Amino acid sequence: MVALCGLSGGGKSTVAALLERFYDVGNGNISIDGYDLKSLDPSWLRGNIIGYIDQEPVLFATSIMENIRYGRPDASDSEVIEAAKLANAHDFICSFNNGYDTVLGERGTTVSGGQKQRIAIARALLKDPKILILDEATSALDVESERAVQEALDYAVKGRTVLVIAHRLSTIQNADAIAVIKGGVVAEYGNHSSLTKKKGLYWKLIKQQQAKEEIEERQSG
Repeated sequence: MVALCGLSGGGKSTVAALLERFYDVGNGNISIDGYDLKSLDPSWLRGNIIGYIDQEPVLFATSIMENIRYGRPDASDSEVIEAAKLANAHDFICSFNNGYDTVLGERGTTVSGGQKQRIAIARALLKDPKILILDEATSALDVESERAVQEALDYAVKGRTVLVIAHRLSTIQNADAIAVIKGGVVAEYGNHSSLTKKKGLYWKLIKQQQAKEEIEERQSG
């Protein structure tokens, strides 16, 4: 697992967009397993190799079954249901009167934020991507929803190359590597232990976030 962190506007999400080939680099190159990304078809790349989950997943005004099946259109109903179980979504889906046939509102307005995330995770698991990008996937959730989504993510990341774009630095302490992005470049690189000992930009970001959380806690108390 590689985590990207840094101030807003530093270029973290741009890295994800480059990997999915929504943009191509002007200088240098990006490669996956030795293949230049520019040589790979974008639709094939997004459909087979890369899964992407962000804090506001795209859902469609159709059934939950079809929303999940969008990850792999030829999947059977039983495969969709299995993916939902792995994503910690099966129980809440079955609690709806129409179960998997429940039609979602435009952009998924009929379900909660945590439920939307778990549907998106089920879609990603159905695709079975080699690379999974998590773009601040739990930052907009309340504590209870975040716990349920995090459990699903913990399963989803197993056996895959994972790129995490982090908002809460406390969530990336166990990452294999952390890249601190500033002004579109990697300002620091290492793991949590080495970067905190360095007391550079990563350490400052942690202190700033801790101070902000303490202020918010006092205000809410």
